[in-house]
Amino acid sequence: MPEKPCLPREFYTRPDVVQIARELLGKVLYTSINHEITGGIIIETEAYAGVIDKASHAYNNRRTARTEIMYREGGCAYVYLCYGIHPLFNIVTSVQDVPHAVLIRGINPLYGIEIMKNRKGKIKLIPKDGNGPGNITKLLGIRVEHSGINLSIDSYAEEGIWLQDEGIQVLDSEVKSSPRIGVDYAGEDAKLPYRFQWIKKIEPLF
Repeated sequence: MPEKPCLPREFYTRPDVVQIARELLGKVLYTSINHEITGGIIIETEAYAGVIDKASHAYNNRRTARTEIMYREGGCAYVYLCYGIHPLFNIVTSVQDVPHAVLIRGINPLYGIEIMKNRKGKIKLIPKDGNGPGNITKLLGIRVEHSGINLSIDSYAEEGIWLQDEGIQVLDSEVKSSPRIGVDYAGEDAKLPYRFQWIKKIEPLF
């Protein structure tokens, strides 16, 4: 059972979504689904800078039933379906009415390996199983219904998502920044180096 406190809301409500995306590398993302706890070390993120970012769902102050969650105070989940199939997990940041968010794109599976193998229908996990936002939600059991969940509650409830700082050091020399994936429609904003990858060789933990 993870025992450290979850990241406080103050971590998420800071104004610089790009800095938060970088600092999320090395943090551990946990879920409790039907009392089954799984988790992984975050190794890839993408920042989305709200109303001024053409790649963001909230660009130009766009507000819909789906994106309204992005306008909440930072520290909650924004989960949406990609191509109507794969739920993608994002973390809302900044203050209320400033719709910043960070997409979690990659994890290194850490905790609850047998549960994750069952969710993937595999007898063995390999490192690339944690690459890609659709794979993350499959491994961790995250669904669209979890959109809006508070990430800053220190309780391992039947249904919960939270992040912990477990003292994993991510050096700047080990981080690659590059343009985000699949946002060519965003014009010049597609070239922004808002994608962060921890490129250190990590030994599989399973």
